[in-house]
Amino acid sequence: MTVENSGSSRLISSAEVARLAGVTRAAVSNWRRRHPDFPEPVEGGRNALFALTEITDWLDRQKKSSDVSDEVLVWQDMRALYGDDMITGVADMAEMLLGGSSGRLSEETRLRAEGMAAQASASEVIEAFTERLHAGGSALTTSRLAAAIAHLAGPVTGTVFDPACGAGSLLFACAGGPDIRAVGQEISESAARLARARGALCGIEPDIKLGDSLQADGWPGLQADLVVCDPPVGLTDWGRDGLMVDTRWEFGLPTKAESELAWLQHCYSHLAPKGKLLIVMSPSVAYRRAGRRIRTELLRRGVLEQVVALPAGLVSSHTQPMHVWILRRPLESERSAPVVRMVDMSGADPQRLSAFEAVRAVEVPVIDLLDEDVDLTPASHLLNRSEQAEQYAEARDALMRRVGRLAGMLPDLSAGSAEIEGALLRVSDLARAGLVLVNDNTATSASDQIDTDFLQGFLSSAANASRNTSSSGTYRVDVRGSRIPQMGIAEQRSYGAAFRALDEAEATLKEINRLGLDAISRAREGLTSGTLRPDGER
Repeated sequence: MTVENSGSSRLISSAEVARLAGVTRAAVSNWRRRHPDFPEPVEGGRNALFALTEITDWLDRQKKSSDVSDEVLVWQDMRALYGDDMITGVADMAEMLLGGSSGRLSEETRLRAEGMAAQASASEVIEAFTERLHAGGSALTTSRLAAAIAHLAGPVTGTVFDPACGAGSLLFACAGGPDIRAVGQEISESAARLARARGALCGIEPDIKLGDSLQADGWPGLQADLVVCDPPVGLTDWGRDGLMVDTRWEFGLPTKAESELAWLQHCYSHLAPKGKLLIVMSPSVAYRRAGRRIRTELLRRGVLEQVVALPAGLVSSHTQPMHVWILRRPLESERSAPVVRMVDMSGADPQRLSAFEAVRAVEVPVIDLLDEDVDLTPASHLLNRSEQAEQYAEARDALMRRVGRLAGMLPDLSAGSAEIEGALLRVSDLARAGLVLVNDNTATSASDQIDTDFLQGFLSSAANASRNTSSSGTYRVDVRGSRIPQMGIAEQRSYGAAFRALDEAEATLKEINRLGLDAISRAREGLTSGTLRPDGER
């Protein structure tokens, strides 16, 4: 096959044009004869070669591409080829876009992916498919969790180490600055390949070794300035019997059920003096009886600085809210920290963590934590029992005010004909004409001919959603392939006002959900602790 290399200069043959469009070579020959605007060959004579970007643009203009976005088609093809092993599929694609082997990817899939990369960038294509891995429930660290960890880590210098790095999300979120060395270890070969390729595509060269960090530390002697880790949860076979005399357990030998505390101590063993560790933990690690002795030793040694409760939904495999424990290795001359900062961001919007952090935080003396339970759950220490009744009343009143406003926010709508009149316009055509701007998987008006609220309202329609949903149910917005109806500006503004009202009502409903859960949590805690009681009880 005659295919040359990459990016916007990528050349393809007539046979490849046919496979890209899902037609025969004869159909492509017919297009060349009948359509004067069909792209001219760049070179080749009888074996003509065409610029890939010109071909994909022409197919879009002629509406000869599939009604489903290229991203969805490629994902569906990979699902058929790789089954449940989609991490290997995305790793193969990332390496192929870097100029390596295409692995098991079909020629058609390869062409579509290269066309996507030519229109956006190879890095954006791989990040899009990595997000699909998250949405599909893979155990990889999500971009939202990685962003939260990077926010909590603050400014970073020196060496960043992740001993369970997966596809590298935590490393890339924390090690994006100049002169920072990114080091990792990963048990999955496919995930490690994907991490290396993602790093290469975004300008970071991570040094990643393959293997089980607990049973075969690939970096003995490494001292990192920052260690980040989102370890596997709930392992019972983490190798305890063979590691009982390991020197990493300086705070105590974890039980078989406390694999998270084994990971914590492995990470801590790689901290340089004054280095910082941020490790993701299940909430139960903060209070389980089996881990009490190790928690006690962490407090007595003064290495635990913060415990942060994160909002639910940051982990793809479940909706349970997670904690982040922040530890620091003190210098030998330093006195141990007298307090631990407890931060409860479980009710926060993941996009606005910094604003919430300052409100729901308290410093708890270590001596107060060293009781019978050694409970490190932030919510247990943020509760002001003397003010709980007042706080519950305020939360309930805030909830009821918003509930009362919600009904009035819904727009008046009358019965329609069950059809939207007018031709459908493709967003990629509008962008090409300079009428809309496409950025970050959304589109906004760039002229007085398109109303932005109208545009964005129809981008979220069921028809456009179905164009971007694969057979596995994974969804991601690809607005370039979406369609909106052709309407005059006055009618657009009428639709836009209705969509705007619905957006405001939806935002209020989400706020009601957050306030409601907060009020219910306060009520349960108050009833069970005795600071609240049912009305009428004396």
